[in-house]
Amino acid sequence: MTTASPTSVDRTPGQQPPVAEESGGVLSGPYRALTLGIVSVVLLLAFEATAVNTAMPVAARQLDGIGLYAFAFSGYFTSTLFALVVSGQWCDRRGPMAPLFTGIAVFGAGLVVAGTAVNMWLFVGGRAIQGLGGGLVIVALYVVVGRAFPERLRPAVFAAFSAAWVLPSIVGPVVSGAVTQHLGWRWVFLAVPVLILLPLAVMGPALRRSEREQPSAVGAEIDRRRTGLAAMAALGAGLLQYAGQRLDLLALVPAVAGAGLLLPAVVRLLPPGTLRAARGLPTVILLRGVAAGAFFAAEAFIPLMMVTRRGLSPTMAGLTLTSGGLSWALGSWLQGRPAAQRHREALIRLGFVLTAVAIAGASLVLIPAAPVWLAATAWAVGGVGMGLSVASISVLMMKLSTPEEAGANSASLQMSDALGNVLLIGLAGVLFAALGGGSAVAAADGASTPAAAFAVIFLVMAGVALLGALLSGRTGGRADRRTDRRAGGRAGGGS
Repeated sequence: MTTASPTSVDRTPGQQPPVAEESGGVLSGPYRALTLGIVSVVLLLAFEATAVNTAMPVAARQLDGIGLYAFAFSGYFTSTLFALVVSGQWCDRRGPMAPLFTGIAVFGAGLVVAGTAVNMWLFVGGRAIQGLGGGLVIVALYVVVGRAFPERLRPAVFAAFSAAWVLPSIVGPVVSGAVTQHLGWRWVFLAVPVLILLPLAVMGPALRRSEREQPSAVGAEIDRRRTGLAAMAALGAGLLQYAGQRLDLLALVPAVAGAGLLLPAVVRLLPPGTLRAARGLPTVILLRGVAAGAFFAAEAFIPLMMVTRRGLSPTMAGLTLTSGGLSWALGSWLQGRPAAQRHREALIRLGFVLTAVAIAGASLVLIPAAPVWLAATAWAVGGVGMGLSVASISVLMMKLSTPEEAGANSASLQMSDALGNVLLIGLAGVLFAALGGGSAVAAADGASTPAAAFAVIFLVMAGVALLGALLSGRTGGRADRRTDRRAGGRAGGGS
């Protein structure tokens, strides 16, 4: 479950109250086309995200790019950092239709570039283009919900967003694996753009009506400073990842430049005190990135490990992750029970501990005598942990935010999620390359990929998850409300 998770966006940018309440549900006459179109787009994005996990090991080996394996994942999130900010401000100024349709077109173009790539760098470029489109689309979809649906129907639409990830988690690996084995990995990318045309045709007329009924605030100003900071963060993250792939003296140049761009931008984009885990809201924001980064960095390498170390087919390797998608929904449901409301801090800590146990448990598959189903079992435990922690973090963030801060603080939560993915998946790629995972021998003969290249990644990410468990004690209690208000103000700007 990479790229964009069920909880990857928590706010409704550009939200405006409906003109009048109407009876009926999300599938009633006025809302049916929009609901089906929105959910179809999410469903296709979710399928593509789960399918990539299955196809990536084969694609990377055929393109002689095992050394850039992690870059193909983190490159997506790097460009998403910038697109999230652009989309939020574009939606606030012009409405969601233009960024939504543009984002889908850009996403489709990225799929074509990746699917026709003749080398791994071009493939990574295609993934980065996908990230730009995905960032535009996901924010625009949430703006559509805020503008076109009355408040009473929004929870049902958001629930449908999460539910749209369950089916791809089940069928995505099977379909992607079958396509990869019988038609080739390229068709996993090239088939999706055609499938997006139907939901666009369904929702297009309804979306245009919504735009006419609720015009945007055309006079809204673009926050050029925040847009520039997002560009700095994305460029800095990209330079750091490039430096990590070189691993030579010349790599110091892009590494220093990347850090010089990324760190100042992050300090200004996230609430004050986030990077030092200040008590209260800053730690809550930080933990979102820690959770997402540790889990998805480990998840990205599980299919590759199952293919290269245990000889599984792409289909069976992808199915290893299915249990995590299903159990994530279970964990989210459990934390939503009334009895859980008084134990947010404990639920977050438990979620991180379960995630650490799952990552460590998945690494046991590197032992030749261990059964291969152990990875799927471990990932089921990790999914429960992520459902408990990520959902509880979102709930706690809303609790620590005043109504006027909720949107801006949710934007910071999303930014932390993307940054966690970029930095920790990038770190995993550096470790993998440094330990010989991307060597010419490993690329030519997958079975010779060193076990240590995987083991160290899992060990480090399990340690990051345990760090999150330790920091969970700083999520509540003596939070300074003035700090929270300042955080909301600094994190604003329509992202």
